[in-house]
Amino acid sequence: MSSKDARGDKGASAGKRVGGNKKMSGAKLSTGSKGPGGGKKAAGRPHRGGKTKSQASSRQRTGRPSHRGASFDASALEGAEFIEVSNVALPLDAGLESPASEVNRPTPVPLSTETNHPAPATPAASPAPAEGSHAESLSRAAIASALGVAPEDVASFSLVKRSVDARKKSNVHFNATYAVHLAQGVAYDALSPARGVNVRAYDPPAPLAIPDLRSLATSSDGRIVVAGTGPAGLFCALFLAEAGLRPLVVERGAAVDERTAAIESFNTGGPLDAAANVQFGEGGAGTFSDGKLTTGTKSPHIRHVLEAFVQAGAPDEILWQAKPHIGTDKLPAVVKSVRERIISAGGEVRFLTRLVDIELSGGAVRSVVLEDSRTGARETVEASRVIVACGHSARDIFELARDRGFALERKPFSMGVRIEHPQTLINRAQYGAAAKHTALGAADYKMAVRVPARANGTLPDAASENATRGVYTFCMCPGGEVVAAASEEGGVVVNGMSRFARDGENSNSALLADVRPDDLPGNDVMEGVRLQREVERAAFELACRNGGVPYAAPAQTVGDFLSSATSSSGQAEGGQPGGTVAAASKARRRTVAPGSHRRVGAAESHSRLFVRPSYPRGVVWCDLRECLPEFICDALAQGLPLLDAKLHGFADPSAVLTGPETRSSSPIRMVRGQNFQARLASDLPDSDEEPATRVYPCGEGAGYAGGIMSAAVDGLRVAEAIAAEFSSR
Repeated sequence: MSSKDARGDKGASAGKRVGGNKKMSGAKLSTGSKGPGGGKKAAGRPHRGGKTKSQASSRQRTGRPSHRGASFDASALEGAEFIEVSNVALPLDAGLESPASEVNRPTPVPLSTETNHPAPATPAASPAPAEGSHAESLSRAAIASALGVAPEDVASFSLVKRSVDARKKSNVHFNATYAVHLAQGVAYDALSPARGVNVRAYDPPAPLAIPDLRSLATSSDGRIVVAGTGPAGLFCALFLAEAGLRPLVVERGAAVDERTAAIESFNTGGPLDAAANVQFGEGGAGTFSDGKLTTGTKSPHIRHVLEAFVQAGAPDEILWQAKPHIGTDKLPAVVKSVRERIISAGGEVRFLTRLVDIELSGGAVRSVVLEDSRTGARETVEASRVIVACGHSARDIFELARDRGFALERKPFSMGVRIEHPQTLINRAQYGAAAKHTALGAADYKMAVRVPARANGTLPDAASENATRGVYTFCMCPGGEVVAAASEEGGVVVNGMSRFARDGENSNSALLADVRPDDLPGNDVMEGVRLQREVERAAFELACRNGGVPYAAPAQTVGDFLSSATSSSGQAEGGQPGGTVAAASKARRRTVAPGSHRRVGAAESHSRLFVRPSYPRGVVWCDLRECLPEFICDALAQGLPLLDAKLHGFADPSAVLTGPETRSSSPIRMVRGQNFQARLASDLPDSDEEPATRVYPCGEGAGYAGGIMSAAVDGLRVAEAIAAEFSSR
């Protein structure tokens, strides 16, 4: 993201002290039954004096093994009742019982307010496994070993974060962070943390401060209009509604239930609904994806977004998973719940309503024109502010912004295919002999390499800054499937999704190559959109020309793609040329080897792994070079062997490539100032004056995010900026 993350307001109650009432808000501590303070009510602050008798015996039992780290400075823990212990090695069996439970679900209240929701004094983390269980014993023993104390010296603990450490396939384990309360009388200076274990005072996450602005929103103010119900629009609107600003939220697509029905109809051969599809509708494109909640950005709002999702019905475990996800089967109910909270807080939500015009007066927004997506009827609404939180596929919004004089610029984006493997291959490659351990679940991956950048058949000067091109995996969906993500007639687009259980037979991810602004001809800011459309339409025509039904997707095995061969005689999978979707679906239920017509040497080693393509409208075996740009195909062909060196089997000849993936991000950015307001094209480029358009580009479509979490965070930042404007009145 191009702007720095706003700092969260911790409020007066979010001090350094970590102790207080042991009764956790929405969480449960695991407690022991042995030793001082081992019961459920371990009372009193940690002893600050010399070692007690209990401590002395504890040290005799545990000693200082050779793996202990350097001398430990306990002075930084002074006054803390809970300590945060990170890098705790945890055996896999400790994950057989989930620490998440209903007691950890936050009460459905506003995100928080400045006045009645102070920062929690006790760990806002997940409860530990059930007391006395095997998982609880393993967790307690691991924490004790990490701290150099006896298990009974750990009075209570709560899981803050857990990830899989598979760097050594012979020792796959969990890496955990805990909030820990020691038994009464155990002094912090008696701790002897193991090498690599970090110990500090536990600092609970601060709540999001939402001011009450109802008295400052006068009747003369027009509506605050939020265009789009993706993560950016939803979280921006939720903040504004709970601040008392009564936003009007408009969504060009359908509500999630109607949207789900339209997508299911399209997947089984029905017509494309331009108003209700994988790209458009309540929740945005992320609703029908894996529901990943990871991001490379750093912001205190990440925790706020996760908590809001849990309050809306998402699984509690997203609060402690290192790589949280919700799953496409659970996301519809979650986004519907967020919408209901917006309405209950005073906001208004209209579906099947497009933003078709933004009317300015004196360089600032005066009103917007809204259009019914079904009937075409239009309405003009006075607006004091407009949040443009459209998705990356709202191409008409880009054209509107350009025509109304807003500053737009090209930005890098990516293009490529979806690559599918059997999930068992990924599990073995990542976890080795531990792959079948039930605590691990489906393995994922994330990889990137750089290759020589060829454009238009030439290789740039090696000294050029553009001498290499990035090839990488994106939006990996363990145990998932490839989805039909078209939003315009006559174009094929693919994406990926996983359900919460991630229990499908295949994994898939986007396999993409960079598209830089200088890869595109001319100076038209819409050139990236033009390239996307060109590729999507070429894919549609290629599949139909080779025997597929409308919206079938062109596909090719990795082996044939690398040898520039075609995977079959050009027929749609499972039927004769022009075969029905039903025939293709029947074929997908069979075990097929999409490479049986390979035009390669007989001496070549063939994989035993069969991949049944999961794209719902059926695939047609084609040469993907006939629909994708040459420089993209060259980059993917160079990158596949390099990625295989990172993850053995990634470039297996029988892995399936289905294309095209063109919508991974927006090719355009609406330029905004530090105050989050959109700049006009007429603004002087070197001007230090902040724009005053009262139009706020927001989220992924506007070019300021790259996934569910970063988009939601950007929505909160924009809402905070608007709230600050009202507060300064």
